[in-house]
This record gives sequence, structure tokens and C-alpha cells, in this order.
Amino acid sequence: MTVTHHHDEPHRAPSDCPVCGDQLHVTRLGCTSCGTELAGVFTSCEFCALSPAEIETLRVFLASRGNLREVEKHLGVSYPTARLRLTQLLMRLGLSGDAGDAATPRPTRDEVLAQVAAGTLAPAEAQRLLSEAD
Repeated sequence: MTVTHHHDEPHRAPSDCPVCGDQLHVTRLGCTSCGTELAGVFTSCEFCALSPAEIETLRVFLASRGNLREVEKHLGVSYPTARLRLTQLLMRLGLSGDAGDAATPRPTRDEVLAQVAAGTLAPAEAQRLLSEAD
């Protein structure tokens, strides 16, 4: 079996340490033209850790100017699923606010279970969401 790497497509940097699970920080930058390298602790992009599906949800949400009905249509999902994806995206970005915030409604048990069944939500994340509802 031969593995081919396409050098035109950069790899996405992991956000969590594969050894201990703690958050990784950008400590080295390099120029591919001249080979110059900078070392230090740099601020990372808060959107770079998003999965391709989360980035697509964010793009659609922004392009539709926040209209969840448009997000629903473009992604081909139900309104509750579109709402759940937005809620998950906000949580992933640390923008979910407190549990009583009307702008980020807590997903229902059925919405969470539907996402697990569709394979778009990890069981561990579903368990966390459901335990917060108690």
C-alpha cells in the first residue's frame, strides 16, 4: 500500500496534545520561501481547530446572515438539527454563554440522540450535553 501526500494541501494542526490531551499552543513559525523560523508562544486561530463540518456550518450560518431556516435548507437537515449544530459550534468556540442564555438554547434529548444516530456527534459529547440538562 502506497500513501501519497499532497504537498499543496497543508495539514490541519491538532488542537489537543496526543500524549496528555491538554491544549496545544503554537510555538514555532516557519517561512517556506527562505527557511526562516520564529520560536515563541503565539496566539492560535480560534477557528482552526474546527472540523470541516463545523466550518461548513459556520460558513452557511454567516452567508445566510444568521437565518437558521436557510442553514436548514442549505445543509439538508431539520430545523432542530440545524439549531443543534449551531449550539454545538458555539460551545466548541466557547461562546455558549450560561445555560439560561436564550441566544444559545440547550439541545433537547431527542436532538442530541438524533445527532449521535447520524454520526455527527460523538457519544462522549452527547453524554456531556445530556448530563448538563439534568
